Amino acid sequence: MNRLSVVFLAAAIAFCAPLAAAAPFAYASDEGSATVSVIDTATDRVLRTIKTGPKPRGIAVSLDGRRLFVSEQAAGSVVVYATSDGRELGRVAVGASPEAVYLSPDGTQLSVAVEEDDVVALMDTGTLAVTRRIRIRGKNPEHAVWSPDGKRLYASAENTDAVDMIDVAKGEVVQSVTVGDRPRGIGFLPDGSRAYVAAENAGVVNAIDTATREVIARIPAGLRSNGVIVHPDGKRVFVSSGGKGTVQVIDTATNAIVKEIEVGKRPWNMALTADGRKLYVACGRSDAVAVVDTVRGEKVAEIAVGKLPWGVAIR
Repeated sequence: MNRLSVVFLAAAIAFCAPLAAAAPFAYASDEGSATVSVIDTATDRVLRTIKTGPKPRGIAVSLDGRRLFVSEQAAGSVVVYATSDGRELGRVAVGASPEAVYLSPDGTQLSVAVEEDDVVALMDTGTLAVTRRIRIRGKNPEHAVWSPDGKRLYASAENTDAVDMIDVAKGEVVQSVTVGDRPRGIGFLPDGSRAYVAAENAGVVNAIDTATREVIARIPAGLRSNGVIVHPDGKRVFVSSGGKGTVQVIDTATNAIVKEIEVGKRPWNMALTADGRKLYVACGRSDAVAVVDTVRGEKVAEIAVGKLPWGVAIR
């Protein structure tokens, strides 16, 4: 290799290294201001905002990080935006009042909880077409979360007391499990052996054995328990308490709350960085996203975003 080639190679390595080491972005849907706030997780600062339609709520990022899927409740649509510059790439009508959206483990499908239609819509992320509308047994679904193997969807419907278990291949509900008044957030252990479901009005989090489809623990949680997310190591579950302004930490070995962290007003939905070291919490009435250091178990930053942040997504 000649000297000029060595110089070019060194320059290429120097250019690529910062990109490879760059932290991912967090995206917060601000339903009150009709924006998505783009947060650099390395600095915990808002880099820019993306203008959306009225009442953006559910938010997910494609596996390659190039597209955002945002449910715009007032329009009855899921809108796709380019993460690079916020351009609208597509708009898909899904039904009346879409709420949370979740990417399937393989990234090929998006689940959409369509509240007023009482259905879970499945959308092909390549063609941007709705491929199936699955009617649930409950009323007003807010979340429809994929199991780690992609074979099941657990749907929580706020005007009921049960979570509906959907067989994706069959496209139908195969069982409903009582969890308590107003079920909300859902999270699975990485191996899929358990699901954790918050029941907001009951103030509990249910641990469900996914093999037997039975509740094995009812964990007293904070007032208006809402968002649920599981740490990548499967040892901890984080639950937001909208009424207390805190996040509870559940030890999955004992199914007991071992920590409570103050985060802000009306914490709602959350996202973790891939390494599980930082938790981003949408605090609706604080107009902010709280950042929790999960190793230290404490809030380390509060990021001012748009009005009434509802959800957070990180890829």
